[in-house]
Amino acid sequence: MEAVSCTAQWTAAARALESDRDDRLFDDPYARVLAGETGFRLLERYTGAGTVPFLAIRTKYLDEAALKSVAKHSARQVAFVAAGMDTRAWRLPWPDGTVVYELDRPALLEAKRRILDGRPVPAGRERRPVGVDLAGDWTNTLTGAGFNPAEPTVWVMEGLLFFLPEPAVRDLLAGLRTLSGPGSILVGDMASRASLANPLAREFLSALREDGAPWQFGSDEPEEFLNSCGWHAREVHQPGEEGASFGRWPYPVAPRAMRHVPRSFLFTAEPLSE
Repeated sequence: MEAVSCTAQWTAAARALESDRDDRLFDDPYARVLAGETGFRLLERYTGAGTVPFLAIRTKYLDEAALKSVAKHSARQVAFVAAGMDTRAWRLPWPDGTVVYELDRPALLEAKRRILDGRPVPAGRERRPVGVDLAGDWTNTLTGAGFNPAEPTVWVMEGLLFFLPEPAVRDLLAGLRTLSGPGSILVGDMASRASLANPLAREFLSALREDGAPWQFGSDEPEEFLNSCGWHAREVHQPGEEGASFGRWPYPVAPRAMRHVPRSFLFTAEPLSE
């Protein structure tokens, strides 16, 4: 698998470690087998600057935000953009009738299928893997799999944006907006621009560059950036703030008024009215 795809395995390793805790924020029974030896080796290589607690908090936040959005808007389409080794199609309590679309490179989805050895999702829902190149034209492939852009969709985009150059981020977010029916929601994460040169994360960032998966994008104003791409941020939290702490973040949270501070953001957004 390509370098960025391998990051899916180390995030799976982090979910496995969280699932082993007595005070776990979630339980992912598939994470360890999906991580494999590669995932745990990479997790050790990349650990630093709060990586492990952040990944646990991010997973918990996106779990809750996605489920809440599905319930509130009666959405029955959930789409994971760059799904990687995500297992929410299996482990979350989706309402009956939910169709979960997993978008990622065909090779990664095939590797995931082999690892999970055909484990079925729980009754009452459907999982549809959709092999695409998110840097290309993938809309027709998604709609060909049964996706209806006129219906409300909950989009989940986890651990993706910082790996893309800014023009690709803008194109992707604008593309999702055009596929979003009334009541759609986007939940995801974003790094600040200062995070791309964080001295406390120098080893982490260098390791990613060496492995062919450098961080390329960040924004210090996520609300404004999302707005410029067709999305209104309903909420934006830093790990450790109310709504994105879960008793797990070990560091002080810098106020947003402090400039040039490395940060991570977790957000829930809705399409701007045309």
